[in-house]
Amino acid sequence: MPVVDVKNLDGKTVGQVELADAVFAAKVNPHLLHETVRWYLAAQRAGTHKTKGRGEVSGSGRKLWRQKGTGRARVGSIRSSIWRKGGTVHGPQPRSYAYHLPRKMLLGALRSALSAKLADEKLIVVDAWALESHKTKAFRQALDKLDGDTRTMLLVDQGDNRNLELASRNLEGVKLVQPTKLQPYDLLRHDRLVISKDAAVRLGASLGPKGETALAEKPAGARPAKPAKAAAKAEVAPAAEERKPRVPSPPRRTPKTKGKG
Repeated sequence: MPVVDVKNLDGKTVGQVELADAVFAAKVNPHLLHETVRWYLAAQRAGTHKTKGRGEVSGSGRKLWRQKGTGRARVGSIRSSIWRKGGTVHGPQPRSYAYHLPRKMLLGALRSALSAKLADEKLIVVDAWALESHKTKAFRQALDKLDGDTRTMLLVDQGDNRNLELASRNLEGVKLVQPTKLQPYDLLRHDRLVISKDAAVRLGASLGPKGETALAEKPAGARPAKPAKAAAKAEVAPAAEERKPRVPSPPRRTPKTKGKG
């Protein structure tokens, strides 16, 4: 397991934490990262574009001139799409660009993004976001002590922290999210990931493979299972073969009704 130093808000190392191999040391899959970024950006599109069709533009609906005898091309309405100020054919209409992405792809992209941050040494684990006030100036000084060269930071904290929310929302390039709302797009967009110790442990447990720690060893004094049911089935099987097969009864015929003479 990768071991990362835990720092406080003064930038001093106060301990170490072991991160899950399946989450923070996984193989980076660029294809999953590309697909999840496309999926996230597509869902952010407003989709409010709109053009007017033939029935929506202003103009009379009468026929401009007679069909034959004028030598001109036949025309039925001034709102035709081939005319100036006419309706648009097959123009964009309001729609949603969001689509479904398999959950396994999203979880795999999160593992790849977290592993890439750790491999590039752009992951900082903080002991706790214990802020005395909600002032932005004091919080900016704390971030400078952690890493003053980075302009964009993604903060991950578990639980409600009102002081942290108020102090970080006015800083340009700084975004605060919870572990349950973490997106691969945010991890790729921000240069530095600053995560609390509790949030790192929770991500390792929630994104890791299920069932590895759930297997428990059987106690030494446990008795083996009795093969009583198997023996009973073996005894009942020949008896079932001796039974005669049930002959299905023929379908009933409904009597025909005589019509009125």
